[in-house]
Amino acid sequence: MTDTGTPAQPFHVAIIMDGNGRWAKARGLPRVAGHKRGVESVRKIIKAAPDLGVTHLTLYGFSTENWRRPEQEVSALMGLLRLYLRNEAQKMHRDNVRVSFIGQAEQMSQDIQSLMRDVTALTANNTGLNLTIALSYGGRRELTEATRAIARKVASGECQPDDIDEAMINASLMTHALPDPDLLIRTSGEQRISNFLLWQCAYAEFLFVDTLWPDFDGEVLADCIARFGLRDRRFGAVSSL
Repeated sequence: MTDTGTPAQPFHVAIIMDGNGRWAKARGLPRVAGHKRGVESVRKIIKAAPDLGVTHLTLYGFSTENWRRPEQEVSALMGLLRLYLRNEAQKMHRDNVRVSFIGQAEQMSQDIQSLMRDVTALTANNTGLNLTIALSYGGRRELTEATRAIARKVASGECQPDDIDEAMINASLMTHALPDPDLLIRTSGEQRISNFLLWQCAYAEFLFVDTLWPDFDGEVLADCIARFGLRDRRFGAVSSL
């Protein structure tokens, strides 16, 4: 289903896509095979998300720490990213998906930066699923950059220290145009958030599922959302139940 309007109530799902390497190892395949299969899961989730009421989907594609991986693996990941952006841009545009990116884009190669700009511009006016891809992203780095930006405003006299509040910090983040995540999912059974959306996930519900990312599909996402629906989100208040 292609969404043609903006729902009144945003529903933001963020996903840490983990387990590609373990999926490949279990099958006696090189790690890159797991990453290739993981791209298929990305396609499935983007297709399934709108029908499940998801208005915003943020995927942790590549972290600042991932640059420490072996050069061969990083090169393979960048190659898959190039292919994905080239091959999927027009399809996402036809499906009314609006694509944006967060992270340190300047750390990417020039051709990848160009592809990122192209798909962002192509889909900028779409009104369906808001897809955000985190590339070379780290939550601590994001908060550091936001702090520097606010410090510069104080130094220039644009604001005073007492003017700094949560709204100012939020407006200084890469995600300033997005609602906070309602649900954070991590695949592969690991139970940590790995420097992802540290500020934004203050009141997100967390789900850690055993499914490896290459096996994650619309049915698993639907189950996660159903489980989310059973949570009592109090935001620090007393339950109304």
